[in-house]
Amino acid sequence: MQLYGENIGSRLLLGTSLYPSPAILTSAIEASRTEIVTMSLRREAAGGKAGQDFWTMIRTLGLKILPNTAGCHSVKEAVTTAQMARELFGTKWIKLEVIGEADTLQPDVFGLVEAARILCADGFDVFPYTTEDLVVAEKLLAAGCKVLMPWGAPIGTGRGLNNVYGLRSLRAHFKDVPLIVDAGIGLPSHAAAAMELGFDAILLNTAVAKAGDPVAMARAFALGIEAGRTAFLADPMEPRDMAAPSTPVLGKAQLA
Repeated sequence: MQLYGENIGSRLLLGTSLYPSPAILTSAIEASRTEIVTMSLRREAAGGKAGQDFWTMIRTLGLKILPNTAGCHSVKEAVTTAQMARELFGTKWIKLEVIGEADTLQPDVFGLVEAARILCADGFDVFPYTTEDLVVAEKLLAAGCKVLMPWGAPIGTGRGLNNVYGLRSLRAHFKDVPLIVDAGIGLPSHAAAAMELGFDAILLNTAVAKAGDPVAMARAFALGIEAGRTAFLADPMEPRDMAAPSTPVLGKAQLA
């Protein structure tokens, strides 16, 4: 998988919040075999000591950092947060969130496109958290994004893929664009289903962090994503309306 020109071996991107302890987070990251973790700017404080131990721990794991603009509700707030993250984390990668609705945390797609245009022009590699809307996707790509991150369901709900038709349409329309399902994944089977549709990767946090055993769940997601990707590449059979016998009827004994 290539993301903004960089080769990435793992198709699981993992968030770093809500874990019971730093030790469990470290073990879950290792079990997931991820190469990319997301971090909120709010975990750090530029010029101060807050969050430095956490940042040091993440750096020792040798992972690619994808800062995010979580909690931003306006274009100005998201752009400013992204610029601060670039300075603090030393990367031009940014997961862009512009939240428009408090209960569902649905993206404000109008603000998202505007913020993406500003950040792309400023040299950022933008990973926009968006809906499965085809028109919004077109506008994000026109703004300069080379990766799209549609939600499966609202953040933290664990509902899986709420709109399979919409996600399948998105994949069909943008065959050459890396598509990462972000948000709402609750089970490894949800992740496998998304990969079977042809999506390139999964980004999740809560499903692992809030599991009874985060380390075991991280390992399960790694296996589910691998299974889904392998199934997609194997060209699975199409569903049928009628039964089709798997045992040949030709040559079957005829009883008088």
